[in-house]
Amino acid sequence: MFYYLEGKISITAPNIAVVDVGGVGFGCYVTTNTLSRLEDGKTARLYTYCYIKEDAFDIFGFYDTNEKRCFEMLISVSGVGPKAALSILSVTTPDQLALAIITDNEKALTSASGIGKRIAQRIILELKDKIAKENKTISSGSAGLPIDLGMPAGVISEAMAALAVLGFSQQEISSLLKTIDTDNMTVEEIVKEALKSSLK
Repeated sequence: MFYYLEGKISITAPNIAVVDVGGVGFGCYVTTNTLSRLEDGKTARLYTYCYIKEDAFDIFGFYDTNEKRCFEMLISVSGVGPKAALSILSVTTPDQLALAIITDNEKALTSASGIGKRIAQRIILELKDKIAKENKTISSGSAGLPIDLGMPAGVISEAMAALAVLGFSQQEISSLLKTIDTDNMTVEEIVKEALKSSLK
């Protein structure tokens, strides 16, 4: 598999970017968020996911690993394919997606092309269940929190749950939150800063 492709962006079109790597053009399906950060003729690195089946070999490219992580999380939901996941990530950023899931915000998901209410509900249900099974202390209040950040327990819990949605372990979440000055920050701001820190 390809972990990433790095080269000159030779062609861009809606949801498509072609990366020229040593004279070979690799066509990658991309989100509008990733596409907005690419420029024709400029060198870029796209983190990739290869989707292989009998009649196709599709490459999906992402500007950073957080967006790729969200994509992999979405396609783990039954009935959600790569194109649907790409559509969702074209209208939401990773932090917005995480918050939509933990706050049951179906509208944030159904605003994506081809995503109906039933699929949105399934995404929220399955991913929240996954968090509950893998991170039982995420929403258990301050007693279950591994760190004391001086924030209200509800803010901590929601921020941790949002990061868990994105696939971070409790140890990683604790480490990320310790790097942030969280005074007077909203859950969305905390998650956004944590995602920035994870890319450093």
